[in-house]
Amino acid sequence: MQFGHFDDDEREYVIETPHTPYPWINYLGSQEFFGLISHTGGGYAFYRDAKMRRLTRYRYNNTPVDSGGRIFSINDGGDVWSPGYFPYKKDLDFFETRHGMGYTRISGSRGGLNVSTLFFVPVDINAEIHQVTVTNESDAAKSVTLFSFVEFCLWNAEDDQTNYQRNLNIGEVEVVDGNIYHKTEYRERRDHFAVYGVNAPIAGFDTDRDTFLGHQNGFGEAEVPAAGKSANSVASGWYPIGSHSLDVELAPGESKTYTFTLGYLENAREDKWESKGIVNKAPALELLEKFDTNEKTDAQFAKLRSYWDHLLGSYTVSSSDEKLDRMVNIWNQYQSMVTYNMSRSASYFETGIGRGMGFRDSNQDLLGFVHLVPERAKERIIDIASTQFEDGSAYHQYQPLTKRGNNAVGSGFNDDPMWLVLGTAAYIKETGDYSILDVPTPFDNDESKAMPLMEHLKRSFDHVTNNLGPHGLPLIGRADWNDCLNLNCFSDTPGESFQTTENQAGGVAESVFIAGMFAAIGPDYVELARRRGDEAEATRAQNAIDEMKQAVLDHGWDGEWFRRAYDFYGNPVGSQENDEGKIWIEPQGYCIMGGIGLDDGKAIQALDSVRERLNTPHGIVLLNPAFTEYKIELGEVSTYPEGYKENAGIFCHNNPWIIIAETMVGRNENAWEYYKQIAPAYREEQSEVHQLEPYVYAQMIAGKDASRHGQAKNSWLTGTASWNFVTVSQYLLGVRADYDGLVVDPCIGAEIGQFTVKRQIRGAEYVINVTNSGGKGAALTVDGQPIEGNTVPYAPAGSTVVVDAVV
Repeated sequence: MQFGHFDDDEREYVIETPHTPYPWINYLGSQEFFGLISHTGGGYAFYRDAKMRRLTRYRYNNTPVDSGGRIFSINDGGDVWSPGYFPYKKDLDFFETRHGMGYTRISGSRGGLNVSTLFFVPVDINAEIHQVTVTNESDAAKSVTLFSFVEFCLWNAEDDQTNYQRNLNIGEVEVVDGNIYHKTEYRERRDHFAVYGVNAPIAGFDTDRDTFLGHQNGFGEAEVPAAGKSANSVASGWYPIGSHSLDVELAPGESKTYTFTLGYLENAREDKWESKGIVNKAPALELLEKFDTNEKTDAQFAKLRSYWDHLLGSYTVSSSDEKLDRMVNIWNQYQSMVTYNMSRSASYFETGIGRGMGFRDSNQDLLGFVHLVPERAKERIIDIASTQFEDGSAYHQYQPLTKRGNNAVGSGFNDDPMWLVLGTAAYIKETGDYSILDVPTPFDNDESKAMPLMEHLKRSFDHVTNNLGPHGLPLIGRADWNDCLNLNCFSDTPGESFQTTENQAGGVAESVFIAGMFAAIGPDYVELARRRGDEAEATRAQNAIDEMKQAVLDHGWDGEWFRRAYDFYGNPVGSQENDEGKIWIEPQGYCIMGGIGLDDGKAIQALDSVRERLNTPHGIVLLNPAFTEYKIELGEVSTYPEGYKENAGIFCHNNPWIIIAETMVGRNENAWEYYKQIAPAYREEQSEVHQLEPYVYAQMIAGKDASRHGQAKNSWLTGTASWNFVTVSQYLLGVRADYDGLVVDPCIGAEIGQFTVKRQIRGAEYVINVTNSGGKGAALTVDGQPIEGNTVPYAPAGSTVVVDAVV
């Protein structure tokens, strides 16, 4: 069952009913100002930090889920309704939401009137734009009243939900010339405020929520829209909102368009006030002037469309499979950009108040983003590295507003350091910019301890070798990639955090997964050292990698697959010796990606075990058999019901590691099958099962042990986005950046018989025509000349290079 369809020409997903299984959302913004918006207008907006600079309120875990948000109400002769369906839930003659690249358009018709609202965040402007077009589709004149509505958050979104004894006393606004200024707490330590204005004369306004809604009323019973007239209320102490009313007269067939602007502004401390108690509105007026005509708004929207045209031109594919093309060309890259911007902080599943930017997360997100805006990737790498400690460990998260480490979560996640090597190598392969390795970068944001980035990479590498357990495998610390595998925790206190509670330091619990990472990522450190002329360091590092590979073969192999870990007592995890959790997905992928088992058959054997024990029609589960009881020595992984999250759920983030591993052993059909199992466009027809958006990846799909096998949760903000783009673009389609050229090595299902990849990199364009009959290993010609191997040397900027590949 489908609830909409893809419009590939417009790069949009078109939702045809408000009654999706869950709110299907989009993201507005790509620089500093962002909005989350559902297909019915729910969500919220913020500047940079979803916790500390939240402009509008969102109610978590609410019923209905999408209560509040951006509401446009129509009073048409006493008939009150909204084009987004909520909150009035009046039957609509027509409903459509179009989610596009950085914008959403919601349209609804009722009683001969159509109202269509375009929501977007302009490029380089800290504002959310709501362009409303009202059209009389009837054969009689209409006189209607249009009401806008946003509910202001009290800036700190966590405090906004908890500290009512203060927050119900501090709300302040100003209303001048129809513009509503939210200035709560501006009188004291804040230098920022919000404005909500419209480019037309207003009939009235409201800034007090209780007045707008009426006593004991919900959003769907709002008193002001029902009355058809604003109350001109001014919030004082209580809940501040922003609402305008416009009287709209329409002849038959006539349309009128209005632009509402919700903006974030800052004033220098010395320029805060126009006069005593009156906000200096100069920057707000300058902002509103940019949208004071609809033509100016249209121009800003055209600029946004052009921005995405440029970004999405970096990597494109043309094949016989429209689902493959739309995932690669549009939605996967778009999600990678959003995930880069947000990390795991702000979605309908992450509140934006508990998590900042992840160290591990952001490095992985770079992989799917670096080709889009390399200069921003460079900035992010330095930000991440600046939160590292001198011993090579790192804060697990940092706050986007301050870029400082998050003390509440702390450190001790022992896979974090190596991801910095991977992210940095990806940037250098994309750009050829080795100078990043010389950038002075502080430890723990202490500039007095700044050292070149290359030293940070060395300490990342050495953090692994300096923290080995009794089998010569890396110690797991608090956890590794799977934060729910807590081998040193032993928590028996309800509500205690598995990740941040005090751990027992036994020096025994080891991770085979980190060992596989070290084998897979370590060679990039070796190569960077060699290219800087440090052959001694390259040799030392390669020796350490070789020793780690041997340790995995000696102590990480279980006979049919790679083990996952050793616990606090030195017992194997992910072994035939276990009654549950015998096989785990992560080491099967990463150990093979690290080249372990490729030359002795172990890789094939492990992948066969994955196919037999972990694969399902909805994706590959994380482990099997599922845990049926809490195992205190394993931690959170065993707390989930069978088939959900880490306890044998389908974690879409690590499915790509298996796909990459399958391409490395040349099993193209398996790799292609696994890709299609979780790629959103291929799941669209089962949306009633999947439930979440059919245009972006989810973090988790319920596994085969779950009662709702195939149901997705936690969409949008997941490393699944970047890893699946890496997988499909670099390994299935087989075009990936390396230090000295583009590697062309496709390994995709034979049903994709011919395809063309266009890749822009380092100022040149490569047109790669592939004829595929299945398998692996391509014969290449470059501009008509055969070449040896599979690496196409980089050409000078401005060049167009034609590559023909026959698989």
